[in-house]
Amino acid sequence: MVGEWRERPLAELTDNFDGIRVPVKEADRRPGPYPYYGASGVVDHVDDYLFDGHYLLVAEDGENLRTRNTPVAFLAGGKFWVNNHAHVIRGNRHADTRFLMYALSAADISGYLTGSTIPKLTQGNLNRIPLLIPDDIPEQRAIAHILGTLDDKIELNRRMSETLEAMARSLFKSWFVDLDPVRAKAEGRETGLPVEVAPFFPDSFEDSDRGEVPKGWTRAPLGFWGSPLSGGTPSKADSSLWVGEIPWISPKVMNSIHADEAEDFVAPRAVGNGTRIAPAGSTLVMVRGMGLHQEVRVSQARGDVTFNQDVKALVPRAIEPSLLLFALLDGQEDLLGRVESSGHGTGVLPSKILLEHPSAMPRADMQRRLAAHFDGPNDRIASLRAEIRTLTALRDTLLPKLISGELRVPDAERLVAGAT
Repeated sequence: MVGEWRERPLAELTDNFDGIRVPVKEADRRPGPYPYYGASGVVDHVDDYLFDGHYLLVAEDGENLRTRNTPVAFLAGGKFWVNNHAHVIRGNRHADTRFLMYALSAADISGYLTGSTIPKLTQGNLNRIPLLIPDDIPEQRAIAHILGTLDDKIELNRRMSETLEAMARSLFKSWFVDLDPVRAKAEGRETGLPVEVAPFFPDSFEDSDRGEVPKGWTRAPLGFWGSPLSGGTPSKADSSLWVGEIPWISPKVMNSIHADEAEDFVAPRAVGNGTRIAPAGSTLVMVRGMGLHQEVRVSQARGDVTFNQDVKALVPRAIEPSLLLFALLDGQEDLLGRVESSGHGTGVLPSKILLEHPSAMPRADMQRRLAAHFDGPNDRIASLRAEIRTLTALRDTLLPKLISGELRVPDAERLVAGAT
């Protein structure tokens, strides 16, 4: 399956459907089941659709065209609506649509952008983008299948991680926030608890200085359960501080339950020289930043990390690490409502507010037994995320080689089979 490869402008490879696009004002949108796409993905769901089938959407404007933080081109399938911020194209008899998506993602489109403030990719310039492509459609589809297999596995892992996190969050809320097992016992109802943990939930409540608490449990602020640490930024003027293997975390990379992607790395001597270590098992909380008005980011350090001044670390002291993590995840909404603004509009979560957030916990020996029901999902999420990083690195390595014809399909298939 090795045919001739030729460079051809996108106009020769696609049919364009921009003329069908119709933007809908936000005030006029009615909620419904159909995705409403913009330049970088789904922006809403509406009650009607314009397209039915599989199409390639290409960003027409937006910062993602320059920064590549989101895909320039992505597939949309089924029934959907598109606004006028994304071009709508489909491969013609010369090109497979999914292959075109990967080819565009590997192409340098910087020379085809206009606009000094907001980058724009006009339809005329889109049509001029040259792509190296094999004449043989089956070869295109084979290449797209290899890369798609990796993307599908990455997406499956991502969804599995989200499901595990949602289940663990729900269980924590039931056991430690709503105290459902204790209330069920107190009312003489079945708890539905596993037999190995049922004895750890009492059948009555008692008063405390912080309100009602299960008998024998302690309701205390987070500052009791965990020791707070403040972070910082080593001097950028000393480049030797930034040559190392210790992850340096900022809110920018705290996009998941785990702080397992670093913005930068520092040398050992940076510790105590501008920043400090949060040991493995600590929970990191975003406490400053413009984005703090939208969300309070919470991530667990799976290994020793350093962190910047916009983050506070809580090191478990009288609490199991996974229980501290899910206590903070459960408290995100409450903490968000207590974020303050600095003089420049930057969001600030004062340490006093963070450390006063309450949580009820049983004795340490009971915590260890209960925490096992959260450690398992948490560890599985870590494994899935590690696999995502491995698969992503493989896809990013294979993509330019496959799209350029440097690597042939049989060789790539062997590499993917070994990874999946």
